[in-house]
Amino acid sequence: MVKGVINVLKPAGMTSHDVINHLRRLLKIKKIGHSGTLDPAATGVLPVFIGKATKAIEFFMEDDKEYISEMRLGVTTDTGDFQGNIIKIYNGPFNIGKIKFEEVLKEFTGEIMQIPPMYSAVHYKGKKLYELARQGITVERRPRKIYIYSIDLLEFDEKSAIINVACSKGTYIRTLCEDIGNKLGCGACLSDLIRTRSGSFKIEDSLTLEEIQQNLINNTFEKVLIPIDQCLQNMPMVILNREDNIFFIKGKVLYGDFDYLRVYLDKFIRVYNFKEFLGIAVVKEIKNRIALQVFKSLKQD
Repeated sequence: MVKGVINVLKPAGMTSHDVINHLRRLLKIKKIGHSGTLDPAATGVLPVFIGKATKAIEFFMEDDKEYISEMRLGVTTDTGDFQGNIIKIYNGPFNIGKIKFEEVLKEFTGEIMQIPPMYSAVHYKGKKLYELARQGITVERRPRKIYIYSIDLLEFDEKSAIINVACSKGTYIRTLCEDIGNKLGCGACLSDLIRTRSGSFKIEDSLTLEEIQQNLINNTFEKVLIPIDQCLQNMPMVILNREDNIFFIKGKVLYGDFDYLRVYLDKFIRVYNFKEFLGIAVVKEIKNRIALQVFKSLKQD
């Protein structure tokens, strides 16, 4: 069975779920998922997990992200981006200037609180917020703690700006643009968004849906698949010098000379049988012995 990760360049106009459905039909595989939703109008990096690799998605859900976003100053919409209805246009003088704009950006770096937008997939009493928003219902949302590692101003003129944002998981760039606009006093909304990085997946390495299909036609599909263990390089590893890997497949606990792994106690670790990647285990201390407790078997069937 095919397994691995594809670094997809999501096109505008498709939801993340649309991309998954497209690949399901193209590859004739049901087990496909992704590790981070992009709005339909947004483009950029969408890591897609194929086959048994879907079992590892949870290790990528907390990945930091990076975006290039264009914001329109002086325009406020009900969705926070250009896809929504305009609710306010600023008619005052634009005396902002690049220096003032950069000073305001500094106020949004570091740990900040952000209120999720109504047009989002955040759940509220069993429903998604955007479902309520489409019914004209607005509910109170609790602020969430996020982290903005950096905001770099790439371009600026009187009524628009392009910024590069490196941020934590859960950051809404639409809301960030709105909050910056409110701080400036003129309002703002997101007019274009490109995700350039999700964890270790970068846009320069991403593939369009057309390129993926062409590789499938040319029988070179394996070139687009990234082995799941290659995507987990930040996780420590251990190589077992034994032929028997049944313990891993059956989810057992493996004992051995693992005292050197004590520094990784209760942490996840990649496990190999010689060169073959078996999956992910947790380093545990059981009856004063260091052991490997199977967490996810990712061995090729």
